[in-house]
Amino acid sequence: MARTTRHPIEALGAKVSLSRPGEDGYAAATSIWARPSGRAPVAVAHCRTATDVQEAVQAARTNGLPLSVRGGGHDWVGRALCPGLVIDLTPMRAVTVEEGGDVIRMGGGALAGDVFRAADPIGRAAVTGTVGVVGMAGLTLGGGYGPLTTRFGLALDNLLSTEVVLADGSLAIADEGSNPELFWALRGGGGNFGVVTQMRHRLHPLASVYYGTILYPVEQAETVLSGCAALLATARDELTAQLLLLSGPAGEPMVMVAPTWSGPPNEAEYHVAPLTRLGTPMAVMLGTNAPGAANSLFDEFAVTGQRVFIETRLLPGLSPGSIGALVAAVATRPSPGCAIVTHEFRGAAARVPVEATAFGLRNDHILVEIITVWDGDSDGNTGADAVAHREWAKATSRALAPFALPGGYANMLVDDDPERVRASFGPNARRLALAKRRFDPDNVFTNAIPLPRDREDERRKVVARLGALR
Repeated sequence: MARTTRHPIEALGAKVSLSRPGEDGYAAATSIWARPSGRAPVAVAHCRTATDVQEAVQAARTNGLPLSVRGGGHDWVGRALCPGLVIDLTPMRAVTVEEGGDVIRMGGGALAGDVFRAADPIGRAAVTGTVGVVGMAGLTLGGGYGPLTTRFGLALDNLLSTEVVLADGSLAIADEGSNPELFWALRGGGGNFGVVTQMRHRLHPLASVYYGTILYPVEQAETVLSGCAALLATARDELTAQLLLLSGPAGEPMVMVAPTWSGPPNEAEYHVAPLTRLGTPMAVMLGTNAPGAANSLFDEFAVTGQRVFIETRLLPGLSPGSIGALVAAVATRPSPGCAIVTHEFRGAAARVPVEATAFGLRNDHILVEIITVWDGDSDGNTGADAVAHREWAKATSRALAPFALPGGYANMLVDDDPERVRASFGPNARRLALAKRRFDPDNVFTNAIPLPRDREDERRKVVARLGALR
């Protein structure tokens, strides 16, 4: 009688809910924002507890399988998936406000929207990004720009403690008092050091914000961008604004200013009104609502299963040269699926010492996201559509380079330019590389955001290879 061959990873199924291609749960867990290309995962471990995660990490190591972690699945590179074992944290989305209302505890799979739903009813706010379906762990560990950054810092600046499964399968608590070096590295180094199964974040008293969108015709782009930059340069921490060059309902290019005022409600219109007078707006849609509504303003653009490519640049400010490059890019976009989005970094975020966390840039700057999205059903990531969209993003990035700071937003970079990656972490690059060597010497968590390369480690490997050739 013929014996059925079982994949070695199936032994994990006796301890953790496991799915493989064609089985229940697999399709949902491997459905992410950026449509994946390449080999499908061998299996998905649907983890409900930290113990499940420990079992999955050990199983991947025992079987020599690549490992990745799926939280919100919103990373444009698709790092949530790998050709080996995927640790699916989506069952771990529980969110609890701790007694007193100043701290919120969340599972490793929690989304920003889960946090809003818990914090909004009690008049509190957490620092998140601008899309409610983004996973809080990935957003936080890599940085976390958002509408409250200028007032309360990055998302990672509001991280108080983590529970994390390390590369050896052990479970650790990392905060300022326990494993402080690990806690330092996690805040900016992404998922390179372990699987975060639980986080505690600071909450801020904030019952409402004044926010919305102001639309201008693209012909006024230079005037609007330069005027907005001048206003925000002297703005209070409570006021921030995103600038977007994107397509309207009919595919026509336009400029959107998306302000958020988090200060006293009776002062909102006074501080936001100048942004409606930068030119002649086509529409002004502003109002007061809970912070969660403002932080999910762009959820409609986060449609799962698209082809996505993103470049980033960090600008010290919007100069005539960089504004000209942005406006020129809009004129050459290959489709309405191309957009340019800015995020402000100043105020509270800039007052954190650069050595306090692994995040490498604490000077005032503007993060520019150059986003391309296309259907790509027939040509995947290699056809004509893909080439046109990727090249547009790359060309826009090159045009901004003369005006930009070194590096980029590490949470959105890929590991194809080690010098740019190193520059992104600034003076923290060497310390971060050493932390990786200490906490994950075998690079188990290789499917994470790129880190500065350990030059001493690379030198030793080269020497070893040369010695083997003798």
